[in-house]
Amino acid sequence: MSTTILDRLIEPFAECLTIDAARKVASIRAYDEIQQRIDELADMANRGVLSPEEQSEYDSYLAAFTLFPCCRREPVVC
Repeated sequence: MSTTILDRLIEPFAECLTIDAARKVASIRAYDEIQQRIDELADMANRGVLSPEEQSEYDSYLAAFTLFPCCRREPVVC
């Protein structure tokens, strides 16, 4: 299994979490209105109709999901 740069950046943070803290972090979800916007942008991206501003906004959400997978709609199992 290869280690990505992101893995190496997050590892020190993850190592300092207790099991309870990790579960609490994993239970965090995006607000409904944010999730609706993400869904809208995802649909537009799939249809290839995002404006440059919308693409930038969508890219920001995707980066957040990479850094904080707990923000995804589906729960993360610890």
